[in-house]
Amino acid sequence: MNLDILCFGPHPDDAEIGMGGTLAKHAAMGYRVGIIDLTRGEMSTNGTPEERREEAREAGRILGLSVRENLALPDFGIDPSHDQILKVAAAIRTFRPAVVACPYWEDRHPDHVRASRLLTEGVFAAGLRKVHPESDPHRVPRTLYYFINTDREPTFLVDVSDVYEIKLRSLAAHKSQFGLPGQTAKDIPLNYRGDDTPLTDPRYLRRVRSRDQYFGSLCGVQFAEGFVMRDRVVVPDLMRM
Repeated sequence: MNLDILCFGPHPDDAEIGMGGTLAKHAAMGYRVGIIDLTRGEMSTNGTPEERREEAREAGRILGLSVRENLALPDFGIDPSHDQILKVAAAIRTFRPAVVACPYWEDRHPDHVRASRLLTEGVFAAGLRKVHPESDPHRVPRTLYYFINTDREPTFLVDVSDVYEIKLRSLAAHKSQFGLPGQTAKDIPLNYRGDDTPLTDPRYLRRVRSRDQYFGSLCGVQFAEGFVMRDRVVVPDLMRM
């Protein structure tokens, strides 16, 4: 299956934090949208890899994804090594997306930073004919970067006001990770460790919502998600920007 948009997340839930609204919006418009999680999140304080896999599947169903897969790279072991670059390149060649979305290259989480570099190199490698010569190269027309734990001045914004409740529902599907309003770690089901983390603090999701509201205020809408592009965008004419 060829995809229109392929988002890579370092861990299950990262794609939803950064661009869940954008993914839901484009899926609702009929585009083929997918997420590939790089790791199973096995180093997370709360939730087992099996539980997180089921949460990711439910979040993908809520978003309307055509594909959700996992490369099973080592959590807290993401590294732009030759082997991992080839795995990313192979995934891109499999789905041949028109747009690839990667985490922004500045973040408090080391895995997010390393993932950004790994994916940037993987996108490049996917277009090289002599990489995986048994498969056809694929040059990604457009690469975007989304924000997880940080935000900078975006290159452009996507209005996600009409699908924002879907984004929130997709985040709530990751019930082992996030603290909802009024919830503490003790409210997490007993099969999770339930330790307090930055994510179980309800203020974390409030900060995500506040960021999306701020980006929305920049373009006169209720909620928006911001993206950065390293490349210049060429438009066919001023009537189609």
